[in-house]
Amino acid sequence: MVLTPSTMLALGTTAPDFALPNVVSGNTISLASFANRKALLVIFMCCHCPFVKHIQQQLATLGKDYQNESLAIVAISANDAEKYPDDSPASLKAMAQELGFNFPVCYDSTQEVAKAYTAACTPDFFLFNQARELVYRGQLDDSRPSNNLPVTGQDLRDAISKVLADQPINPEQKPSIGCNIKWIPGNEPTYFG
Repeated sequence: MVLTPSTMLALGTTAPDFALPNVVSGNTISLASFANRKALLVIFMCCHCPFVKHIQQQLATLGKDYQNESLAIVAISANDAEKYPDDSPASLKAMAQELGFNFPVCYDSTQEVAKAYTAACTPDFFLFNQARELVYRGQLDDSRPSNNLPVTGQDLRDAISKVLADQPINPEQKPSIGCNIKWIPGNEPTYFG
């Protein structure tokens, strides 16, 4: 397993638009779907990655903890489902239902959305303010599958609380680390590898 860090997209970057199917409802999800929310969290994830499995319960809790706040959350998987069938839309749907995700989980079959966000690993987090400018990109917290630290979501939760309160977020942010996105052969982005 190769550890891959976030690309740490430049703060202030405008959220790229997308139109992707929600694997649970079948509805198309886009930036406009969240227009009435003060903040937007975009999570790149998958089913099989041990780093995602390590935090998946915290992701479900995060959704529930902020469901009455002006935060929208969308999860996106861009892994090559042909080579990694555990990350197929059907598997993503089962995962979302089993964990009780209350936010949409989408599948990026062309991997163009992942490229637009410069997503590199699973999990990879991108938090945008009301103007959809990037204010946080980086890790959930310091916990990893092998370090025995509790999964708290501290780093991301702190950033979410600050953006919702219109407070500045420390620009010194630690990259997320996980498995690399499983690119379709020949489709690897120039920023990766």
